[in-house]
Amino acid sequence: MNIALGLLIVLVVVATTSAVMLLVRRRAPEGSYFSDGDRAAGVFGVLATGFSVLLAFIIVLGYQAFDDARSGAETEAILVAQQVETAQFFAEPARSQLGGQLVCYGRTVVGPEWQALETGALDAQINPWAGRLFQTLKQVDPQTAAEQSAYDTWMSQTQERELARNARIHGAPGLIPTPMWVALYVLATVLFTYMLFFADSTERAVTQVLLMASVTVVVVSSLLLLNFFNHPFGTGVGTLKPSAMERALHLVESEMPALGITVSPPCDGDGKPR
Repeated sequence: MNIALGLLIVLVVVATTSAVMLLVRRRAPEGSYFSDGDRAAGVFGVLATGFSVLLAFIIVLGYQAFDDARSGAETEAILVAQQVETAQFFAEPARSQLGGQLVCYGRTVVGPEWQALETGALDAQINPWAGRLFQTLKQVDPQTAAEQSAYDTWMSQTQERELARNARIHGAPGLIPTPMWVALYVLATVLFTYMLFFADSTERAVTQVLLMASVTVVVVSSLLLLNFFNHPFGTGVGTLKPSAMERALHLVESEMPALGITVSPPCDGDGKPR
């Protein structure tokens, strides 16, 4: 989320609701529109509590989606690096082909796939290099005990990598259903409307503005936070970045050669086939 945009939204909504409160205050009776202020405050407490409980529940749901995407991205990156190591137990040419294709897989995640996540344009298709990895693995015929163990490990790591990828992209389009958003905005509108009935022509204008502005800031900020959790990918502060996969690629391409592990990716920097 862009912090500047978020602050601007809060300020605009606060200015609007405060202006409406001052407008209603001009014709408001002495002591507000309620003849019994204590009873009105009690009803407002019920409304605010209902809104808060629903909002808290949905924020937990949104944060869980955010954390699942973050954990999935980290797990996927770790497994890519581990599979490069596992591929070293296969015979050539599968060893070099699998290592290079894994690097291309990671470059695709960091490049076009992550950009599609940020714009919400990523569909349900798999990473294009996942299919190539499968085709290459079909050519592997493990002969020794080490190759057979590596083959089994590879299959297990592939399954875990696919699950991690699903966790990463699952929350991209947003997991909070529309009815929940409708309920939140309806309750927020009811709260703001109810606040207007506390308008008091004998109360100082600054007090009336503070009354409305404080409620507005809390409600709008909470909704913006919820929207941030519901869309974890983007260009703003705090959004998820492909840092884990970038570290994994740096490990494979820059540090593993010191251990005698070299890869020759059959793709460019964005993961596109050469």
